[in-house]
Amino acid sequence: MRPAADVVPDGIDRLTLLLESTGEGVFGIDLDGRCTFVNRAGAQMLGWRTEEVLGRNMHALIHHSRPDGAHYPECECPIFNAFRRGLPCRIDDEVLWRADGSAFSAEYSSYPILDGGEVRGAVVTFVDISERKAAQALLQRTNDELERRVAERTRELRELANHLEAVRETERKRIAREIHDELGSLLVALKMDVNWMERRVGRRDEASRNELAAKCQRMGGLIDTAVDKVGRIITDLRPSILDHQGLWAALEWQAQEWLQGAADEIDGSVQLHVSAGVAPPEGGLAIAVFRIFQEVLSNVARHAQAKHVTIRLDVDAPPDPVLYLEVRDDGIGTTPAVLDDARSYGVMGMRERAAHFGGRVVIDSAPGFGTVVRLMMPLGGP
Repeated sequence: MRPAADVVPDGIDRLTLLLESTGEGVFGIDLDGRCTFVNRAGAQMLGWRTEEVLGRNMHALIHHSRPDGAHYPECECPIFNAFRRGLPCRIDDEVLWRADGSAFSAEYSSYPILDGGEVRGAVVTFVDISERKAAQALLQRTNDELERRVAERTRELRELANHLEAVRETERKRIAREIHDELGSLLVALKMDVNWMERRVGRRDEASRNELAAKCQRMGGLIDTAVDKVGRIITDLRPSILDHQGLWAALEWQAQEWLQGAADEIDGSVQLHVSAGVAPPEGGLAIAVFRIFQEVLSNVARHAQAKHVTIRLDVDAPPDPVLYLEVRDDGIGTTPAVLDDARSYGVMGMRERAAHFGGRVVIDSAPGFGTVVRLMMPLGGP
């Protein structure tokens, strides 16, 4: 059997061989921060010969400055804190400095060396992660560029959607005006002619007179129905109250009309408060708010199965008025997944309309607990 004393040099040799064979840089420091050993990979990475590193203060030699060149105080050094404060570390956002004054991105770890329970120094492993950092930076730049392009394309699509909506509104207004001016006038004239005929049937015999009178009455009823339907079509295309009396009156009128139409199934209330001095918005913003309100009411009628609906409009005072529109129902509710589904075109349309003018639509709902839709719209425009 070999003497026990011979085992130590053999163990050291094997440890040295292990350190020299690894691709990571490894060095040890004593309690003064001076290098006690460094492997070949570490010395080559740092650009020093082994004998030039041994005994040197490693912070002053390779860790003296931050990535931007600013001084790195030794008291803040995580490598030294491993034995001074008992704080092991693993860092990947700093640099180490080479003998030629250049720096490289490094990932390093520092752990205290213990001997009989006492701290004798620290062992540090490090690797050059410059390529990894360059790849991450390239990936980040690529992601930033992609996000920029997506944001730009989204903005373009929103502008296109708003333009198309403006074109549709213009076309609705034109059709509504033509229906009112031409078809409406024609029906009224026809109604007057029928009345004229009815007043003159008295010149015929009684049987013919009664038959002709009945016919005229039926024609008059049909014309009245046609006039009502034309009026409803005009209102759906472009409510004249929106142009003549403004958004506040249009919203109140729409709420009352909707509640009156749903009176057999839904009980409701309307509350409106507009601060003094706030003029109703015009143009695209007013149309957007009105169409969003119509869509909300339409969704309640089609899907909510509600018994009670509360409609509330509040408009802040100048100089930065904000419109708050809330529609609350006690219906069956729905899940967030349904509201966020890409095929929920009505919800998506409301959100896009609001976003174009700097507003937002928030929907709170849960199965069995009804739904609350809130529109918040700054009235200064986009």
